[in-house]
This record gives sequence, C-alpha cells and structure tokens, in this order.
Amino acid sequence: MIDKLELLLALAKERHFGRAAEACGVTQPTMSTSLKQLEEILGVMLVQRGSRFVGFTPEGERTLDWARRIVGDVRGMRQEINSLKDGLSGEIRIAAIPTVLGMVASLTTPFRARHPNVRFRIVSCTSIEVLGLLENLEVDAGLTYLDNEPLGKVRTIPLYDESYRLITAPDSQFGDRDQVTWKEVGEVPLCLLTPDMQNRRIIDRALLEAGTEAKPSLTSNSIIVLYTHVKTGRWASVMPAKLADTLGLSDAVRSIPIVDPKVTYRIGLVVPLRDPMTPMVAALVHTAREVAPTLAD
Repeated sequence: MIDKLELLLALAKERHFGRAAEACGVTQPTMSTSLKQLEEILGVMLVQRGSRFVGFTPEGERTLDWARRIVGDVRGMRQEINSLKDGLSGEIRIAAIPTVLGMVASLTTPFRARHPNVRFRIVSCTSIEVLGLLENLEVDAGLTYLDNEPLGKVRTIPLYDESYRLITAPDSQFGDRDQVTWKEVGEVPLCLLTPDMQNRRIIDRALLEAGTEAKPSLTSNSIIVLYTHVKTGRWASVMPAKLADTLGLSDAVRSIPIVDPKVTYRIGLVVPLRDPMTPMVAALVHTAREVAPTLAD
C-alpha cells in the first residue's frame, strides 16, 4: 500500500504519468497498474484519465491528503527508529525564499554542530512553492514569510522581523541620505525581484500605499543579479536589512533605511503540522527556537 501511495504523491508532484514513473524508478505500465490496484482497493476512481494526465477526481484529492499523512508518518517512523540506533543522520531538505538565503547558515551551522551526521539540501523558491513542496513531502521544512499571505496547515516558528533598505551607490539620487521614504524610492531606477516573489508583492504594496508604483527596468529571481547591477552605480534596489548586512556591502554601495511608513514582515520556519514531529524536524525546530533571539537583534 505504501509504495502505491508514494506513486500517487509522485503523480501529484509531476502532473505527468511518464515523469512520475521515472521519478519513482518504475516503468509507466507498472505505475498505471499500481494506481489501478489502489483504486480497486479503495473502490473509487482517483485519477481522471485521458491520453495524458488530466487531474484527480474529488476522491483522488481526498486520498492525496491521506497519502501525505500516511507516507509522512511512515517516513517519520523509519527516521525515529534509525535515530534510536545511530543518532540523527541522513538529509534534511529546506526550501527558502531568496531573501532569507543569507541567514540559512545561522540555522544550519549550530544544527550541524549538534548533529554532524546530517546533510542539508537547500533550495531557493517562491513562498507559494515553499508551501507546495512542504505539503507534498518534497521538503522537510521551509523558511518564508509568516504574516503576509495564507500559510495553510503548518507549524510556525518566528525567527525575526524583516525591514527594508534602499540599496544604492553613494553618489546616486538619495545616496547621501540617512533615510528615504517609500515615495522617494519610487523615483529611482530600480531592479527588483520578479512579481511571483512575495518580497516583490510587499514592495509593490508599500509603494502603492505611498502613492507611487514600482517601474523596475530590470527584474530577476536572483538576489545576486540584483546586487551586481547595484554595484555598477547605475541601479538601485530594495532589499531586506538583514540580507543587505549579510551581503557585506562595499564602499560602492549604501544600505539606507526606508521610512514613512516603516514596513516590517515576520520571517520564520514552517514545518508540517504533524504530531509527533519527525526527529529531524523536531531537532530543527529546537535549533530555530534557540537561534531566534540572536536573529532578532
């Protein structure tokens, strides 16, 4: 049964029979047979079939909810039994929004000091993708915004409040200022994250409320792309203060607080709402709660 539920989860992720079969290391006929057997066991159709994958039936969507719960519990059981024998080991997968990538080491470094046999895989993605990966058991935890858009059924551990800076050259417009307003930010040539990023939606909203709007001449889903353009002295950007500090800004770049109003959003760790937590996730939550006071400074 578990192997069939794993195949169902793979299909939910890939939305394609061939790719799902390949991801699970089976042939497509084997996958189709297994899914039909699962349907026979449950007595309902789970998948809307056509010449290609169409979607799940309502019964299939509900079965997916149970599959995530059951497969997650089985994986957690295996992990806990193994940890009783050898301590924590294996890989922990964390999905993070781009603006928090600079602080991930503040979490992983003390975790590894306590659990040296654990490996990390960090992936960068949008806040929506973080939640999707978490729901489909493709990652163990996420780092994202906690209070701006709906999170769904997750456990949250607050880490720090994100505030914003104008990142620009000292000799550029407003480059000699100690602070700038959001309205003034709307007057400078900006390079910003793409609109699918929650950070960009936060910036757009702040500018709109100040009576202006973002008209970036360059967008990217990479913070590095934005920063390298700012370093030319011809561009400016808006970045979180903690990220700006982590980048180690040179003399050619200034980080100027944005006020009127001061905008803040909470960043934190999100993990599946499951009791008991897997040993790996429980250890990560413990570490997050330990480091949160230092990150909030």
